[in-house]
Amino acid sequence: MTPISKNIGVLGAGQLGRMLAIAGYPLGQKFGFLGISDDEPSALLGHMHKQSDDVDIYKKLVDFADVITYESENTDVEIVRMIAKTTPVYPAEKSLFVSQHRGREKAMFDALNIPCAPYKVVDSVEALKVAVAEMGLPAVLKTTTEGYDGKGQFVLKSEDQIEQAWSEIGGRELILEGFVDFMRELSIVAVRNANDEHVYYPLVQNVHHEGILRYTIAPAREISEEVQKQAESYMKSLLDELDHVGVLTVELFETTGNQLVVNEMAPRVHNSGHWTIDGAMTSQFENHVRAITGLPLGDTAPRQPLAAMVNIIGETGPVEKVLTMPKAHLHLYDKAERKGRKLGHINVMAENEEELFEQLKALGDFLPK
Repeated sequence: MTPISKNIGVLGAGQLGRMLAIAGYPLGQKFGFLGISDDEPSALLGHMHKQSDDVDIYKKLVDFADVITYESENTDVEIVRMIAKTTPVYPAEKSLFVSQHRGREKAMFDALNIPCAPYKVVDSVEALKVAVAEMGLPAVLKTTTEGYDGKGQFVLKSEDQIEQAWSEIGGRELILEGFVDFMRELSIVAVRNANDEHVYYPLVQNVHHEGILRYTIAPAREISEEVQKQAESYMKSLLDELDHVGVLTVELFETTGNQLVVNEMAPRVHNSGHWTIDGAMTSQFENHVRAITGLPLGDTAPRQPLAAMVNIIGETGPVEKVLTMPKAHLHLYDKAERKGRKLGHINVMAENEEELFEQLKALGDFLPK
């Protein structure tokens, strides 16, 4: 152990935990994971504590760890509250509690004067009909909790679809969000440590297909300094309000007139920040580790003018080809192939837009047709 070494416990053992460990080991940190099997991506990268009938499983992770973090905003708040009585958990309970419910999240955006889509929380088909009458269509109906990569959503275009929408995702609390007419989808990753130090990565552009992020361009093209500063001001407000320690990610819509409308946030390292592993001076994963272990935060500047991240979805594909590309970096998660599953990603670097789009064209096998 070095003077800055800590034992870091991670609630979850997926690819995010895996990448946290890969970033943290050069800093002298050690990792333990709470997972469900030895086949998970993080299993061989630290002490693996498997969920089972063992009632002391959380105690074992707590006994190992100096600090604990988590991979998902769907982590049980009660578990975090219990652990935090004896061991620091970052980000803390408030960040988790707010971000795992879209209604609470939108209410916080409103309270902080951060623009977001109009919304109504509904808990019955009758309430949904009233909300549609008040807000108008089109609109997006979502579950208030859980749901990711397009799951738990229904785009309502006519009143005739209300019964169908409720049948498909209803029977529980939902949120109806007014449709935002946007030009493109953006996101920003920010980091705060307990010393109230803030750092921000550049805004990036995200392209989705069937609800799943397929590729990210970093930094987003034609972003003015004013728009970047606007996004950073939103992030600072959220980080400070939540007393957030670690990475926080916010997804946004850019509307006509270069206006930013916040969609949702995630209190964790994020898929749209994976480009930072090779494309930034300090990756989002290393900065998350730095933040939760009380270390100074690292430089977030890009290493090259442009970068892109391409997700590998469902099938591993011709990854040998990636290894022949001089400015490409392959990251596989040790996961079995399955439709819609994120198996890895590819980062590419470029000096200019022409080179970047040549790289993306070469990776056409990994992009939706």
